[in-house]
Amino acid sequence: MTTDTTPDGDDEQDFESYADLGATTEKALDIAETSMDRVRELVPDETLADRLRQKSVHATGDPEFQHLLRFNGGEPVRAGARAVLDEAPIVTDITMVKAGVTGRGHDCEVRKAIGNGAELAAETGMTRTAASVLELDKQGVYDGAIAVVGNAPTAALALADCIADGTRPAVAVATPVGFVKAAESRTRLREVAAEYGVPAVTNVGRRGGSGLAAGLTNELVHVASDVRDGDVSLTES
Repeated sequence: MTTDTTPDGDDEQDFESYADLGATTEKALDIAETSMDRVRELVPDETLADRLRQKSVHATGDPEFQHLLRFNGGEPVRAGARAVLDEAPIVTDITMVKAGVTGRGHDCEVRKAIGNGAELAAETGMTRTAASVLELDKQGVYDGAIAVVGNAPTAALALADCIADGTRPAVAVATPVGFVKAAESRTRLREVAAEYGVPAVTNVGRRGGSGLAAGLTNELVHVASDVRDGDVSLTES
């Protein structure tokens, strides 16, 4: 005998909220809810930025990570939610980040940069991810888009160069990870975002990664969903 564990009724709204975490049964939903309840005990729950801080802690399992996020270039959470509502494309650096972006709660095209710019990489010797970003930028893909970098520091550096040259993403989420150029790439992106008024979410230090970038992007989707439902306003107080 099997038991139907798909949530219904009053559970449906909570199910949708946690669907991107992999919760497809009542047991999984309970785990997801309990996890986020514990995160909220550790992270303030007062502002839209706090929601991304909570997501960073949930994604990394580290309560201290909330202090490592940086918000530049205006109001990136509001800008990101508006971009989701406007069905702007979500452009990730690599496949892993793309795979982590939820398919629920939005009608945005989700695409990856990697796989483009092969000729440019071969001609110049730059990394494939950097060449991919530059190739898509040449096509105008990043203007008005939700630009997400979760893995490659060279992709974040290329995105920063594109912004300095006039490209204007709706928002940038950049958490490339590693010991070589990762922290420096995020510093560069923060500086450019602040100078040109491009909303950006980054972190300091060596840590980061694809899961974190996808999680932060998913939270922008969740904020947009709450706006659509009338639970959140993007009007600044």
